[in-house]
Amino acid sequence: MGGGKPRHPRCCHMKPVEWATAVLDWEPHGKWRTHLCVWLHPSNFWEVISDEHGIDPTGTYHGDSDLQLDRINVYYNEASGGKYVPRAILVDLEPGTMDSVRSGPFGQIFRPDNFVFGQSGAGNNWAKGHYTEGAELVDSVLDVVRKEAESCDCLQGFQLTHSLGGGTGSGMGTLLISKIREEYPDRIMNTFSVVPSPKVSDTVVEPYNATLSVHQLVENTDETYCIDNEALYDICFRTLKLTTPTYGDLNHLVSATMSGVTTCLRFPGQLNADLRKLAVNMVPFPRLHFFMPGFAPLTSRGSQQYRALSELFKRISEQFTAMFRRKAFLHWYTGEGMDEMEFTEAESNMNDLVSEYQQYQDATAEEGEFEEEGEEEVA
Repeated sequence: MGGGKPRHPRCCHMKPVEWATAVLDWEPHGKWRTHLCVWLHPSNFWEVISDEHGIDPTGTYHGDSDLQLDRINVYYNEASGGKYVPRAILVDLEPGTMDSVRSGPFGQIFRPDNFVFGQSGAGNNWAKGHYTEGAELVDSVLDVVRKEAESCDCLQGFQLTHSLGGGTGSGMGTLLISKIREEYPDRIMNTFSVVPSPKVSDTVVEPYNATLSVHQLVENTDETYCIDNEALYDICFRTLKLTTPTYGDLNHLVSATMSGVTTCLRFPGQLNADLRKLAVNMVPFPRLHFFMPGFAPLTSRGSQQYRALSELFKRISEQFTAMFRRKAFLHWYTGEGMDEMEFTEAESNMNDLVSEYQQYQDATAEEGEFEEEGEEEVA
């Protein structure tokens, strides 16, 4: 790519992806059937995978390979006239983003009934998304989720994509996760979670929103892909040589990452071919279900991954503590009915998570030292 911009420049004015849910269905005989997605502040992910599957903006198939349709039902419903409709629910607490999606290049491909939105927004306040404004809208979202889930022959799980820095994606996103968990306790919950950074900052309270969200994600999800806004910014700045990266540039990288991660679900293959197999292969301990997606050969293996996760959470924790010890901006949250104890518990859970990842990082490093000593003795 050199110094040029990433593809899909039409997305450069979009906000970062907030959140989304998907329902995955797997038949006992190995035939993929259905997959439901709920999106809030959607990125150009649907444009990317529609292109990969040969689906145009009207939902018509123009591909050239049977593989494109082999598992098309994972993400799309086949409607009358041979049209393919994304099994997606698009949600926000304000109508503006929904209008921009409808007027976009792929706006007409979505089912009109699956747009769910409020009027007031969350104002970058986790409490508004989780306890007040979001709580008023969540039942409407769940009604649409149920409707789509009922069309699945064998529901396997849900996929949710959200930002942890704002109010709707973090607050209402985690509320929806807990509600879905109550209703479908034995299904897989998989999330793509965009982690905030001061380098790409919308608001000063992002560390509060992120920490309160991680507190929920630790308990209520099975697999969480952490998409680090700081890493995205650095890739745009250092690798792609973009002097002023836009949200559209970051969204392009998010879409490419999600496309790559979901390839094993959307096309035939043997490795990690469904959400449950993915969890079995990738989650060593129940609380440590956070993944760092990356593209080879840019990523390392082994202890590097534990280190990356512990440092990511430690960065958020330090930013949280710097504000919380001064009680800065707390009145915006307590004014929506929250208690300071919730902040204390979330901080404690985040610190425990950092310690757990650090513990396994240290253990892996020691293992590596023993292996090196063994090799020297053999030599």
